[in-house]
Amino acid sequence: MDTGIHEIYLQRCFQLAKLGAGNVAPNPMVGAVLVYDGQIIGEGYHQQYGEAHAEVHCIQDALKQHAGLIEQATLYVSLEPCAHYGKTPPCADLIIRHRIPKVVVGCRDHFEAVNGKGIEKLRNAGVEVIEQIATREAITLNKRFFTFHGLKRPYIILKWAQTRDGIMASGTAARLKISNPVTNRLVHRWRSEEAAIMVGARTAVMDDPWLDNRHWFGTAPLKIVLSCSGNLPENLRLFHSGNAAWVFNRKQTKKLGQAEWINVESDDLVKGMLDLLFERRIQSVFVEGGQQLLQSLIDTGLWDEARIITNIAMIAGSGLRAPLLREQVLLQTSMIDTDEVTVYKNIHNQFIV
Repeated sequence: MDTGIHEIYLQRCFQLAKLGAGNVAPNPMVGAVLVYDGQIIGEGYHQQYGEAHAEVHCIQDALKQHAGLIEQATLYVSLEPCAHYGKTPPCADLIIRHRIPKVVVGCRDHFEAVNGKGIEKLRNAGVEVIEQIATREAITLNKRFFTFHGLKRPYIILKWAQTRDGIMASGTAARLKISNPVTNRLVHRWRSEEAAIMVGARTAVMDDPWLDNRHWFGTAPLKIVLSCSGNLPENLRLFHSGNAAWVFNRKQTKKLGQAEWINVESDDLVKGMLDLLFERRIQSVFVEGGQQLLQSLIDTGLWDEARIITNIAMIAGSGLRAPLLREQVLLQTSMIDTDEVTVYKNIHNQFIV
């Protein structure tokens, strides 16, 4: 079977894997298909953190009607099967037990407990393993997972809306509404796909946001506020929405319902916060802060992706100017009515293609 055919089935694995977005972190998104004689006889994906992996769902699906064909089929999986006991048993053992003769993987798992061990176990059991097929796309699929383990910090996504002339806020108490209702719903979908959402203290106080994904289904993200003093009004809506909130600061340690004030002892507040988030296994952060917080992350290179919404029909004339990216590469651009949605990546992140 040539490389082109392998890529087709891996593309299906990628499609399936994405169905787990927002539900499987800190695990990677993984999809798997079983193919016999040019036909898919089983499909599966990792659906929920702590539960069965993609390979398990795929084989269970094949067992329903094609049990007799599994020992002659090829398993395609977007990421190297695990070889260790975690929340679930090793998938490599499952593949060997079902006598699947060939496995095609999208890329190796860089997590230290796996990282080649799954492939080695399969090969030692006589399973033919094919690699280096659609590797770049396989890595990009799990850019959060690989960034987290490779850079020892969460994957950081910056988001802001701006007018055609580059204004993101009025600069006064009056709120400047820039994006349209459809784009706003898209933003809530983006929130549902990340582990946490972050703002600075000024945004938390001035805008009093909910910081949730009420306009989209899925798991609500952890709420994070970055505040040097930690002095925030306890009646802010983000503290009373029923979801966890963490306030990273230099002076306070306390709790208020599901809100926790976390004292950062590092001289660098942002770096110290990211180290603590890594320790607490928060794999991605969606930053919707104000201009100062966003620009500081850009200037220090602590960002991986930027999603900018520009209302090309709105000119503000004056107000607070939007941040300026540096060392970025354009990934994609799309239009939603008068809103242009542009996505950039940081050129220094090797896990985004």
